[in-house]
Amino acid sequence: AKSALLQMKKIDDYLEQILYYTRSENASKDYCINKISLNKCVNNVLLRNKDYLLESDIVLSVSDIDYKVYSDSKWLEFILNQIINNSIKYRRENVDSFIKIYCLSSNDSVTLVLEDNGVGISEFDLPRVFDKTFTGSNGRNNVKSTGMGLFIVKNLCAKLGHKIIIDSVSGEYTKVFITISKNEFYDVLK
Repeated sequence: AKSALLQMKKIDDYLEQILYYTRSENASKDYCINKISLNKCVNNVLLRNKDYLLESDIVLSVSDIDYKVYSDSKWLEFILNQIINNSIKYRRENVDSFIKIYCLSSNDSVTLVLEDNGVGISEFDLPRVFDKTFTGSNGRNNVKSTGMGLFIVKNLCAKLGHKIIIDSVSGEYTKVFITISKNEFYDVLK
C-alpha cells in the first residue's frame, strides 16, 4: 500500500509540474505576494513528503527558519517541493543521507538553504541545470527525470522576485540558496 501511495504522489507531482509550467509560461499574474511564514511553508512541504523521506531513509534537520517573508505560499511550496524531491531522488547509495534546511538572514532578506549530501551535480552540468528539459548525466541515469523541475522553479522565482543559486560538487553535496525579501517593496534581484 505504501508503494502505491508513493506512486500516487509521483503522479500528483507530475500533474502539479504541468500546472505550474503552464502558469510560469503564461503572462497572467497567477500569484499573490503576501507576508507569509517560511516555517509553515517548509513544514507543509515536509509533511507532504514524509512517507517518501522515511522510505528513503533520509535524516532531516531543520533549524532557524522562523521568518516572515514576502512570497506566494503556494508557489513557494511548489518550488520547495521540487527541490526536496530532487534531494530524495538523487541521494547517494551507501551513505547516511541527509537534508538540512536552514536560513541565513540579512537586514532586508532571508536566504533559505536546502543542503543534501546526494550525488551532486558535475561542474560541467551545473551552469545548465535551469535550462528547459536539461537532464544532465544524473537525469540520464535516472529515467524518471523530465528536466522540467528546475526550469519551472527558476521561472517562478524570477516572477516572485526571489533569487535562486545552486552550488554543488559531484559525489559530495548540493546546496540550493533561495533569497526572499523580508520587505514588501524590496526586490531581491536588484
